[in-house]
Amino acid sequence: MRIPSIPGFDQQAFEKYFKNTGWLMMARVGSLAIGIVINNFALSNYLGTKAFGILNYPMAIVTFFMAVAALGLDGLVTRQLLNEPEKQNRILGTAFRLRIIAGILTLPLVYITYVVISRHKAIETPLSYVLIVALTSVIQSVNIIDSYFQSRVQGKAIMQVQVIGNLLSAAVKLIFILLKMPLIWFVWALVLDAVIIGLGYLITYTRHHNRLNQWTFSSGEARQLLKLSWPLTFSALLVSIYMKIDQLMIDTYLNVQQLGIYSTVARLSESWYFIPVAIVTSVFPAIMHARNTDKERYYKRLQNMYDLMVVISLSIALVMTFGSSLIYHLAYKPEFWPGAPVLAVHVWAGIFVFLGSASGQYLIAEGYFKLSMLRTGVGAIVNVALNIYWIPAYGIIGAAYATLIAYAVATFFILFIPQTRGQGVQMLKSLFLISLFQKVIKR
Repeated sequence: MRIPSIPGFDQQAFEKYFKNTGWLMMARVGSLAIGIVINNFALSNYLGTKAFGILNYPMAIVTFFMAVAALGLDGLVTRQLLNEPEKQNRILGTAFRLRIIAGILTLPLVYITYVVISRHKAIETPLSYVLIVALTSVIQSVNIIDSYFQSRVQGKAIMQVQVIGNLLSAAVKLIFILLKMPLIWFVWALVLDAVIIGLGYLITYTRHHNRLNQWTFSSGEARQLLKLSWPLTFSALLVSIYMKIDQLMIDTYLNVQQLGIYSTVARLSESWYFIPVAIVTSVFPAIMHARNTDKERYYKRLQNMYDLMVVISLSIALVMTFGSSLIYHLAYKPEFWPGAPVLAVHVWAGIFVFLGSASGQYLIAEGYFKLSMLRTGVGAIVNVALNIYWIPAYGIIGAAYATLIAYAVATFFILFIPQTRGQGVQMLKSLFLISLFQKVIKR
């Protein structure tokens, strides 16, 4: 199957990598459709705003610690495997051990966080729910295998894991809904999701003629990985703060019912965020190759990637904005309808998420790990500050506007750094469609 030609793109050079992206897209699009129908529409309508808010509260807390437990190793391990493929078993074994230890260490931190928050406000979500969901930080250690497949440009393997995993997950939740199971069953289902995906990665890895018992731990490799990854770890934590802090603050300033409504908005809006991840991880090897062999092609490929991100994200934003009211009135009970105007605002943050994901690969390629941490830190500060003022004043739509502005600030913060200003300018050219028009005219 031939990949459709895109004006300005080096068709031959990208053929292999967009085929890999196509596999990822197939997996995620199927998961997206199933996830929206079961995990969002069916589940939220079954539980109602209050119970749905209670279900989403544990993940809002645990997300911060999941980011810490990942240690920023995913993208870094992919890079290390690309540069030193002969060290596969040592790199994967060391990274896996580090992630397990980090996941276990986060469990008491989750408990302390819950206790501290509960002293300032009564939390309707039981502590047991939060601790159950926190187990996912340990289980997801297995997901380091994903980095192996990314380094080999084997999107088909990832597709199989994602499709089968999400189908099983959706089936379990649908059965729970049909059997009218209580809320606690759906809390455990969140952990089951991580178990299914983890088992899928393990099975797929061994089926590709790899052996887990060949993984080894190296203290020297561990020190090297931690030395390189700590800025990425902190950056991931900051990303999770400005992506999830709004949900915690909504529960604090408003109530769990408003959190339930806002959770449907976030799920619909953020369900598209797999697209930039799939694209950038697939073309990352091509970008790294161009960086090492042809700098002019390297920057051209980055510009092409930014253009593609804007075209896709802008299309999504326009469709979701004009269709938000119809979506809510057709798919949700009336108690969720106030989420429609919020979705019309929140979905525009996706443009900056797409561009941020793309430029994040540039920062990794150039070794600007601390800068990645800095820009997400600025975005987190902006988001928290705006939420403090806007949630009490404007409700959940204030949180949506805060998210939009915070994502924009974080993405374009590189304009203020001399070494990366050129990339910021390239993203601006893509955002205002200047680069795309230039390609069309030249053609």
